Amino acid sequence: MTAARSASSPTAPGTADLITFADDEGGPDASKVSLRLNEDEAHTLAELLGGTQITESLTALDQIPGLSIDWFTVDYEDHIAGQTLGNPADRGIAGLTVVAVVRGESANPAPAQDFRVFPGDTLVVAGSPEKVAKAFTFFRTGELKAKTVDAPPGANQ
Repeated sequence: MTAARSASSPTAPGTADLITFADDEGGPDASKVSLRLNEDEAHTLAELLGGTQITESLTALDQIPGLSIDWFTVDYEDHIAGQTLGNPADRGIAGLTVVAVVRGESANPAPAQDFRVFPGDTLVVAGSPEKVAKAFTFFRTGELKAKTVDAPPGANQ
C-alpha cells in the first residue's frame, strides 16, 4: 500500500513536497518518490484528492499578512507520532496554534493538549512563517533549531 504526504517546505515558500512511500519497507514497492510542487500544482492536487473546501478556506485565511496556515501530515517516523500535542509554548514554540487535527474523514477542531497524534493525522497549524517552520522541525525530529542572532561581524555574542 502506498501513502502520500504533503508538507510545505520551510526553505522554499510557496512550494509543497509530495512524498510517496510503501508501508512495508521490505516489500516490492519499497521505493520512495519525492516531488516538489509549486503553489498552483499543490492546490490542483488537493482539489483532485477532495480537499477543495479546506484549500479554499485556508487560502482565504492565508492572505492575512504575517500569518501562515499550513498542514503537516504525520508519518510513522515523525517525533510527534504517538505523542500528545501538548502546549506549543511549553515546547518552545510560543505564538503557534494547532487549529485542528484531521483524522480520516473527520476534523478535531481546537484539540486539547492531551490529544494524542497518530501516523496519518494531519495537523493544521497557524502562526508566523518562522513559527510554522520551527513546529514542523519539532514534529519531525523532536528538536528545535537554535535561535540565531543577527550581529555585525566581529561583535561579541
